[in-house]
Amino acid sequence: MGRLVAVEGIDGTGKTTLMSQLLRALRSRGWKVARWQEPSDGPLGRAAREASGSDPAQAALLFTLDRGSERARLERILQRSDLVLSDRSFYSTLAYQGSVLSPRERRGLETLQRVVARRPDLVLWLDLAPARAMERISSRGAVRSPLERLGTLRRVSGTYRRYARSEGRRFVRLDASRPPEEVCAAAQRAILARWKTPRRGKLGPRGARL
Repeated sequence: MGRLVAVEGIDGTGKTTLMSQLLRALRSRGWKVARWQEPSDGPLGRAAREASGSDPAQAALLFTLDRGSERARLERILQRSDLVLSDRSFYSTLAYQGSVLSPRERRGLETLQRVVARRPDLVLWLDLAPARAMERISSRGAVRSPLERLGTLRRVSGTYRRYARSEGRRFVRLDASRPPEEVCAAAQRAILARWKTPRRGKLGPRGARL
């Protein structure tokens, strides 16, 4: 069984860039790495995206249903990989949608995620000041989503910070204000500090398995 590593953070932190760079870097070391994203591109995932900016409770439910329906496929991919890099995880649902729910609803949502979802073995949290993230979002020139607002990013950033404190070593903070190459190098170090070699065996001189 491979390891699940989630890349998390508010919009504008460089998650897509890190995913691509880290995928190439780990594969060059001989790791068998697959890519995953949440939500999925299926009907539930699309519905969750549409609801995410207008109805947090409905969106949280849809994200959870999508996550549950895709879990078996994720487990199969983990079975044949050393590592699966996931663009977001249930922590995104807790940070974006959960942070606007009542405390009781939020606790229920968190309990539900831990029952339905595959918990990441490691979370690479891209931490960036919300104002800087908004600058990056604005520079794209694209139409902003309802969630790409300074107040929203501040709330979500604070929620990620609380989970980083409560989850201990499961969360690794990466300074997203650094150049992408430095962020990728820090992410590699975090992964290699936990798992020195792929779980299916060490690499021989020419990439052969020992």
